[in-house]
Amino acid sequence: MSATLDPSTEPERESKERRLLDYLREKADDGELYFKSKFIADEVGLSAKEIGALMVKLRDSATDLEIEKWSYTSATTWRVSAN
Repeated sequence: MSATLDPSTEPERESKERRLLDYLREKADDGELYFKSKFIADEVGLSAKEIGALMVKLRDSATDLEIEKWSYTSATTWRVSAN
C-alpha cells in the first residue's frame, strides 16, 4: 500500500490564492485599495483568517502588487497598489 497525497489540498490552496490575487489586481488596477479582510471575505469566498494568511504570503510573492499592513484597529487594514 503506497502513501498518496490528498489531491484536493494543493489545487484548492492555489485556487484560493489565485482568487484573492485576481480580486486584488482588479481592485488595485485604478490606484490604491485599502481593506480589512472581514469586509471582502464574502466577495472572494474566503474567511477573514484565510485572507490574512494569504496576504502575508502574497506580500512576498506578488511582484506586480505592493502589499503592506497599513494599520491595525480591531483588525489589520491592508493597503494594496499596482506596481
